[in-house]
Amino acid sequence: MKFVTFYNLEREVRAGWLKDGRVIDMALASEGFLPNNMAEFIKNEAKYMPVVQDLANQTNLPFLSLGQVRLTAPLPNPANFRDFVAFEAHVKNATKRSGDKVAPEWYDMPIFYFSNPSAMKGPEEVVKRPSNCVRLDYELELACVIGKQGENIQAKEAEEYIFGYTILNDWSARDIQMKEMKVLLGPAKGKDFATSIGPYIITKDELNPYKVEDKFDLEMSASVNGQVLSKGNFKDIYYSFGEMIERASKDVTLYPGDIIGSGTVGFGCIMELGQEVHRWLEPGDEVELKITGLGTLKNTIG
Repeated sequence: MKFVTFYNLEREVRAGWLKDGRVIDMALASEGFLPNNMAEFIKNEAKYMPVVQDLANQTNLPFLSLGQVRLTAPLPNPANFRDFVAFEAHVKNATKRSGDKVAPEWYDMPIFYFSNPSAMKGPEEVVKRPSNCVRLDYELELACVIGKQGENIQAKEAEEYIFGYTILNDWSARDIQMKEMKVLLGPAKGKDFATSIGPYIITKDELNPYKVEDKFDLEMSASVNGQVLSKGNFKDIYYSFGEMIERASKDVTLYPGDIIGSGTVGFGCIMELGQEVHRWLEPGDEVELKITGLGTLKNTIG
C-alpha cells in the first residue's frame, strides 16, 4: 500500500492511502476509528493495519482525487532521522574530489549522522536555499521507516522492524558543510535546513518483487530542470538496511516513526559529478528524484 499525508479541501492535514489515483482519508473512511496522522498510525500498526486492509477492499469509500489535494511529507515529523553513507561509490567519489582517501573505518561499520526531523519537506514543496550558501546540492537516496520498537536488533531480523520505504533527498549546503567538517564535526548546518521525502511511504511487501538477497534491484535517477544527471541502482549499496538498523539500534532504542536514510547512490549528487557536468543548484531550479516502485519526488529551489 501507499500511505500519504495531505491537505484536504478544508486545508486540514490528514493521513490516508492511495488507490487507483484516488486519495482515501483513513479517519473519514473508518468513521473516526483510524487516526488522522501517519505517526500515530505507524506507532499502532498492528492494531490499525488490518482495518485499513479491510477498508481497501471496499468499493464505496469516500475519496478525493489527487488534483483536489496537496501532498506533503508522508511522515511530516519523524521521531528521529538518521542518515547513513552506505554506498561505496559515493564515498570514493566524494573523497577523491576532496583529495582524500576512504577511511578504513568506513569498511568496519555503517556510518551515519543525525539530521533535523522537524525540517521535512514533501513533494512539490519549495526548498529554500540557505542565505549564506552558494553550493547547494541534492542527494539521491532511499529511506526506510521503522514500524516497531526495538533495541540491539540483528541484521537478519531487521525487516520485522521496517514499516515501509520512501524516496529521500538529503539537501546539502556543500560550502557550509565542508567548512564545519574541518573541525571534525558535522555535517550539521550544512544539512539541517531541509530534507525531502515522498511522495508516499510504500509498505515493505510492495518491494518484494525487487528483492535481491538483502538488497533491492531499484533503478534510481535524479534530474535538474528535466535534464537527467544521476543514474544508479540500489542493489549496488555496500551495507544493507538490515546492517544499518543493527548499527543504529546498538545499545539504543529505535522507535516507530524513525527514519533511516541509505545515503547517496554513486554519482547521486552534483558534488560527485563535478561542475563540468552541472553547476550548483540555484533558485528556480526544479529537482526530480525517481526510484522504481516509489514514484517521483519533485521540489523547486526557492
